[in-house]
Order: sequence, then structure tokens, then C-alpha cells
Amino acid sequence: MKQSCIHIYCGDGKGKSTAAMGLALRAAGSGRKVLVTQFLKDGSSSELKLLRELPGVQVLTCSRQFGFFWNMTEEQKAEAKCAYEELFEEAVQTASRQDIFLLVMDELIAAYNHNLLDREKVLTFLREKPEHLEVVLTGRDPAPELVELADYVSEIQKKKHPFDAGLPARRGIEL
Repeated sequence: MKQSCIHIYCGDGKGKSTAAMGLALRAAGSGRKVLVTQFLKDGSSSELKLLRELPGVQVLTCSRQFGFFWNMTEEQKAEAKCAYEELFEEAVQTASRQDIFLLVMDELIAAYNHNLLDREKVLTFLREKPEHLEVVLTGRDPAPELVELADYVSEIQKKKHPFDAGLPARRGIEL
């Protein structure tokens, strides 16, 4: 019987990362070790501040920021790929060495889709992850091979969002 699962929170709606952070909070509240890492984000979202203060929770973010993928030059994409592959390796190694219970990889799906990660390494990790390690991936449009490996796939669908009417992201709600 399987001891741990792979979760995907995907879709075009708001709340994918929020759901993942909620699960991290639940795991930490039960005394479990949690590792949260973010790809394609600057590491300043408000929930990370509090998660960093919780016992048993570690947060890894990329030390460099590259902006939105569609604004990157080919050189920046190559640099981002190196940086995100290093972040991925650090997360995987930390999760294994420190007996982490829950590994959240926020926006890994976007990094995977944009070829900013070695896809084969990601798939190998997911297939061969430690038996006790629960893994959460977030992002839009997960590739079929990621969906196939997942045990949970929760799609968050947008019906309406104030951004569409011109309201920018707000600290404490979207940031």
C-alpha cells in the first residue's frame, strides 16, 4: 500500500498556491517537517514570511529573479534554467537528507512546461521519491505525464477575477 502521494493543484483560477500553503500549514501543525520551494516567483509572497517562522518548516526560493517567462531573452532563459535546476536539486536533496514529510514545489509545473527544468530529472524524482515523502506541485496546464504520476489532481477554475476588470494583485490576498 502506498505511504505517500503526489498532489497537483492546477487550473486558471486563483488559489493553487494558497491550497498548497494550506496543506503545508496542516502538515506543520501536525508536527511534520515541511519544505516549501517556489519556482518563477520572487519569494516575497506574504505566506512565506509566516511559514518561515514555523517550527519544522523550511522555505527555499531562487536567489535570482528573471521576471515573466515571456519577457525573458534567450540568455535569461538559459540562466533561469540553470538557477531553477539548482533549486530543484537543492529541494530534492534537502527533502531526502532531512526526512521531510511534505515537499511543496510551487509553480514547478510552469517551470517544467517552459523547459526551465530537466524534465527527465523531474519525472525520475517523482517516480523514485522516498516512500514517506508527500509532494505537491502547482501551476497551470500540467503535462499529461505529470497528471499520470499524480494521485490527486485538483483543478481550480476561474469563473470571475477582479484582475480582469483592472484590479491589480493586492498584498494579503494575491500577494
